[in-house]
Amino acid sequence: MTLKNTTLSFFLLLSFTVFSQSNHVEKTEVNNVEKPVSFLDSIKNTFVKYDRTVKTDSLWMNQISSIADIYSNVETEINTVNIDKDIDKELPTELLKKRLAEMDAKSPFNIEYNQGLENLIKSFLKNRRKAFANQMAVAEYYFPLFEEALAKQNVPLEIKYLAVVESALNPKAVSRVGATGLWQFMYGTGKQYNLNIDSYVDERSDPLKSSEAAAQYLTNMFTIFNDWDLVLASYNSGPGNVTKAIRRSGGQQNFWNIKKFLPQETQGYVPAFLATMYIYEYHKEHGIVPKRALVKHFATDTVMVKKEMSFAQISNLLDIPVEQLQALNPSYKRNVIPKYEGKYHYLTLPSCKVGVFTSNEDKIYAYVQYEMDKREKVNDTKKPLIVKDSTFSALASNTRVKYYKVKRGDNLDEIAKNNDVAVSDLKKWNKLKGNSIAAGKSLKIIIEKDSEPSSQLALNTVKNKALLAKENSNIAAKESKTSLDKKDSLVTANASNFYVVQKGDNLNSIAKKYNITVAEIKEWNHLTSPNIRLGDSLQVGNTTAPIAEESTAVAVATPELKDIQYEVQKGDNLGSIAKKFGASLTDLKQWNNLNSNNIAIGNVLVVAKNEIAINTNNATVDSFKKKDNSVSLYQKEINYLVQKGDSLFSISKKYPGVTVSDLKKWNNITGDDLKPGMGLKIKG
Repeated sequence: MTLKNTTLSFFLLLSFTVFSQSNHVEKTEVNNVEKPVSFLDSIKNTFVKYDRTVKTDSLWMNQISSIADIYSNVETEINTVNIDKDIDKELPTELLKKRLAEMDAKSPFNIEYNQGLENLIKSFLKNRRKAFANQMAVAEYYFPLFEEALAKQNVPLEIKYLAVVESALNPKAVSRVGATGLWQFMYGTGKQYNLNIDSYVDERSDPLKSSEAAAQYLTNMFTIFNDWDLVLASYNSGPGNVTKAIRRSGGQQNFWNIKKFLPQETQGYVPAFLATMYIYEYHKEHGIVPKRALVKHFATDTVMVKKEMSFAQISNLLDIPVEQLQALNPSYKRNVIPKYEGKYHYLTLPSCKVGVFTSNEDKIYAYVQYEMDKREKVNDTKKPLIVKDSTFSALASNTRVKYYKVKRGDNLDEIAKNNDVAVSDLKKWNKLKGNSIAAGKSLKIIIEKDSEPSSQLALNTVKNKALLAKENSNIAAKESKTSLDKKDSLVTANASNFYVVQKGDNLNSIAKKYNITVAEIKEWNHLTSPNIRLGDSLQVGNTTAPIAEESTAVAVATPELKDIQYEVQKGDNLGSIAKKFGASLTDLKQWNNLNSNNIAIGNVLVVAKNEIAINTNNATVDSFKKKDNSVSLYQKEINYLVQKGDSLFSISKKYPGVTVSDLKKWNNITGDDLKPGMGLKIKG
């Protein structure tokens, strides 16, 4: 009975999991249909892709960083090990001597047993097991590359362990004296061996090129000393110090015989190399299990880059983490692959991403050019990006593109009918030959925009405001010439006759709010469809006020269209400024030609475009009092209910002459934060 209940519970749990996953997939499909298509997404949706892909784990960067300090204190450990005292009994001395003799037989190095080497090996085994396990996983990526470079120069393959001692296989490692990369080249030595070092690239961190340079350097040293132990010593302290040690020892040329005449650091350098070699060769016997290799050398490939591009752009296009690009391409110092005249640069990618890159190069470079064209240029105007693909042409024309993910049971006739397009067009846009479509496929659908786009609507609204301002200016000037004592006809454009579209608005809700009809809104704003866009300014009232009788003569200045500007203060950032003035980050960047979110104190930013500003020529509000049915530009006091998305600045814009300071004073507000539903007093 217990077994039966357990089995039943297991199947119920499994069914619930599958049901949850199916619901999640269905919701994801719905979201994919409704999500607006950006320029980047429109490019990626046309990429040639492959079903057979291998996901490369981006945790490799963490794996590298976890072993970066393996040898940070090697020198201290070497110098503090007591060479006369046995550390533990895990490794019997006789067994160690036997294994060292086996290593010596198949290696060109002079591997001899001594108490110092034994104690160093046992110290590593006692204190660094976990570090070696992590490091051996990274070695699966670098060792094949090292061995290839060393074999070309006929250098012993065991030299690959030298990079472990030098940098712990961290290509970004920098020593306290400035030696850089896997093989720890100094600046001058790197230049001597043709490693390019400039503001964008440091080839000392390039695994392939630095390995070739290291192999060449070691070959040159061997022609001098003709002994690989002395070559290792010269790699650490320089050939000059090794030559001095040979002279001081009376001409002896065995490392162990001249060891005491070498610098202190170099005395422990060769033993550290041999101890590392031993642990790599006999790690299984000591129970050290290497971690799983997240990246292997054969799972990557390189491609030549023909345009300057950043890691961020590559990450967005190929869906690969920036951290992984940094780990695979450590020689690029600023996360940018530059383009020099006559100089080629290469990008290392997981093999599954190389196919996507090479199959879509034209589109990738088109996107990079598009991003470059958005940058501000000196005395130059932006040129439109011309792309042959119909998707991009549609974006630039009076059409827009959307994508529909085919569900089980769908057919072309039904999809075409629901989207008001022809079946033949669906086939042409998606290069379909028959009428059958597979579930899960994304269909491209090109549909026409409204006859007058919302951008055109906004433009017309601004034009209407400008014409209105010009007309009022002429009237005010004519009346001021007649007499200030006469009864005058004053026509003013009340800014409250305009409404900024908020999230969730439609023509019906706006008409109801202002007690007008949808037809009137369409007529006043020259709308041909009911579509409106967030942030559009709509005329919601008659822009001419009734003629005042027996009014006190006041000259009213011209309402004018102007940009609202703000000077950046200490502690400001683009997000806080956008929130303060009720604008979006996108608008702020567009209005001020910004390519990033970086701003400096003292910068003057445009925070609102083409707003109507009414100036009463020093006349006070009290001077607008009337005898009978008097008209005023301002109400005495109203109560305003804060809506979602409102800010003090956006509210002040709706009531000309009202400032943020006024709103704070009238409502005893100390900060800038508002909550939806809060009531505000707005006085005359």
